[in-house]
Amino acid sequence: MAELAVTGTAPKPPSRNARRLRSLLCEPKVIFGGGFILLLIVLAVFAPFIAPKDPLEQDLMAGTLPPSWMEGGDPGFFFGTDDLGRDVLSRLIFGSRIALIVAFVAAGLAALIGTLLGLLAGWYGGWADKLISRLVDIWMAFPPVLLSILLVAVFGSGVHSVIAAIVIIDWTRFCRVVRAETQAQAQMDYVTAARTIGFSRLTILFSEILPNVAPVLIALVSLEMGIAVIVEAILSFVGLSVSSDTPTWGGMIAQGRQIIYEGWWVLLAPLIALFATVLAFNQLGDGLRRALDPVMRR
Repeated sequence: MAELAVTGTAPKPPSRNARRLRSLLCEPKVIFGGGFILLLIVLAVFAPFIAPKDPLEQDLMAGTLPPSWMEGGDPGFFFGTDDLGRDVLSRLIFGSRIALIVAFVAAGLAALIGTLLGLLAGWYGGWADKLISRLVDIWMAFPPVLLSILLVAVFGSGVHSVIAAIVIIDWTRFCRVVRAETQAQAQMDYVTAARTIGFSRLTILFSEILPNVAPVLIALVSLEMGIAVIVEAILSFVGLSVSSDTPTWGGMIAQGRQIIYEGWWVLLAPLIALFATVLAFNQLGDGLRRALDPVMRR
C-alpha cells in the first residue's frame, strides 16, 4: 500500500524572468522613477485632452496672472499665465512631449550605435578595438554642450537636429561601457563552453554575451534619457531647438528668466518639471541596475 501513497510534488521554482520582475517591483527607485515617467508619458500622449487650455492661446489682458492658489489668481489658471497670457500649466504639459520624444529617440539611437561598436571592440579586439577606442577618445575630448550647440547650428533648428546632435555626441558613453563589459564577459566560463560546443563568434557575441551586458545597458539608457532632456532644455533655452511657438521647458525657462520679477512662477514651473524628470530617470536607472545586476542583489 505504501506504493499507492500519493506523494506531493515540489513547487516549480520561479523562472528567470519572474525573478527579475519581482526584483523590479521590490526596488523603490524603480517604482518611484518608473511611476513618474509613466505619468509623464500619459500626460504627453493625452495632452490635448488633459491640458485645460490651448498652450498657444494668448490673452494680453490676462498677462502674468499669479497661480490660482495665490492671492489675485484666476481659478482657470492653476499655474498662472506668462506675459502673453498663455496658460503655464498647459504649456508645461505640452512641453513634456518634446522632452520625452528627444529622450527616448536620442537615447535609443545612441545606445544602438554605441552598443554595436562597443561589442565589436570588446569581442574582436586587435585593430578594431584600437580604431574604435581612439575614435571614442578623440570624440570625448570635445565639450559636449558646446559641440551640441555647434552641431545644431550647422544642421539647423528642429527636433530632428537636436536628436541627431545628442546621438552624435553621446554614443561614446555606451561604447566605452559596453566594450569594458564585453571584455569582462569574454573571460567567463560560459563563453569558453560555447566555443567548445562550436558556436560561431557572432552567435556567442549576440546570443551569449549581449544578454549578460543588457542589465548594465538598460540602466545606462535610462540615465542617458535624463541627459537628453537636459540637453534639449539647454538648446531650447538658447533658441536652437524647435520653433519658438512650440512649448518647450527650455523655452519657458528662457521666457521666465526675462520676467522673473513680474511672474516668477513662469520660471519655477518648468524648472521643477525638468528637475523632477531628470531625477526620475536617474532613480530609474539606478534602480534598474540594482534590480537586474545579480552581483548588486546579493
